[in-house]
Amino acid sequence: MDAVVIAGGIPEPDDPLYRYTLGKPKALLDICGKPMIQWVLDALVGAKTIDQIVIVGPPETETTCSKRNFLLPNQGSLLENVRVGFKKVAEINPTARYALLVTSDIPAITPEMVDWVVHVANEADQDVCYTIVTRQDLEARYPGSKRPFPFEGTRLRDMDFCGGLINAFRITAITENYKLLDRLAEGRRDLLKKIGIIIHYLGYSTLFSVMFGTIDSDRVVKRIAQRTGLRIRPIVCPYVEIAMDVDRPNQLDMLRKDMEQRHPTKHSQSSNEH
Repeated sequence: MDAVVIAGGIPEPDDPLYRYTLGKPKALLDICGKPMIQWVLDALVGAKTIDQIVIVGPPETETTCSKRNFLLPNQGSLLENVRVGFKKVAEINPTARYALLVTSDIPAITPEMVDWVVHVANEADQDVCYTIVTRQDLEARYPGSKRPFPFEGTRLRDMDFCGGLINAFRITAITENYKLLDRLAEGRRDLLKKIGIIIHYLGYSTLFSVMFGTIDSDRVVKRIAQRTGLRIRPIVCPYVEIAMDVDRPNQLDMLRKDMEQRHPTKHSQSSNEH
């Protein structure tokens, strides 16, 4: 399977991460001596299931990738970056049915985690294989991370979860759903439109059931699938690291400490020797 890595996000001055990025892409934040995106690329290169990699975002000189790869410029919005990335996969591999979508801000992932998602997605054979991590698992691994949950303040009857950031999509589900993607893009910019989108794809009855915790995740997914026309399979992932991204300073600090413990730098090793 080919992978699309989205790395075009540049924090604005009012973003909490701006004082760390100062106008540069978030993907280039330093994590233990490497740009954050480099850890993601290393995991994809090490994964047995990944063939080619399309990178949408940062300058080529900032990263290395030993697998066949293609660099596309930032298109100015997340969903447009996703769209052009998947169009490139269709161009370079016309027989491909699926591609893996990966964000550049999950530096703790490993090749094993990538391979797990690809294997499960291939077996599921859906339009969208969406990875999820339970709140319990996330908070046990990264206590106090303040990772947002989609139903914050409410609870589905069977679980409380957040979305993973390695997901598999049927390529045509991205390249042929312009109206859906455009509507989602509008929702990212406008709160009222976001509320309208939630109502449109869930319906009032399902929305109220979510608010009062009287519905389970399967029924929510089925309702969204009916409204979008896409076959969607949520996958509970045992690898919490795929959901631990860097959106806030505390998350950056937490992942830097975590990665330093897993991959000690020469400086820290020499310090421990004295």
